[in-house]
Amino acid sequence: MVVGLLFLCRGLSSLLGVLGGSRGTGQSVPVGQWPGWWAALIQAVCGALVLVGLFTRPAALIASGSMAYACFTVHQPDGLLPIRNGGELAAGAAPHGPGGAAGRVAHSVGTGLGIRGATS
Repeated sequence: MVVGLLFLCRGLSSLLGVLGGSRGTGQSVPVGQWPGWWAALIQAVCGALVLVGLFTRPAALIASGSMAYACFTVHQPDGLLPIRNGGELAAGAAPHGPGGAAGRVAHSVGTGLGIRGATS
């Protein structure tokens, strides 16, 4: 749920210019601009789906695909390592997607509380 909320907030910041806006500028990404607006739309929709628990696997797959695209085509030209090119979010989320991380968090919390069979 938390990772879904983070994806939703990230998408809304770029789509609507809220929460600091796109890249901290306070502005939204122009409608239809490739790839920024479409990535923000995917982040917002998929984040909302994961947050409420609907279609989590397809939403996580699509979100992780968009993060992989961002990692290799948007961030990597600015530097090889994510810490140098501003792609920490894309690099961290691409292999797992929001659903994968949410499952691991649920498993960790369930195991910590002693719930048997707490899996993703």
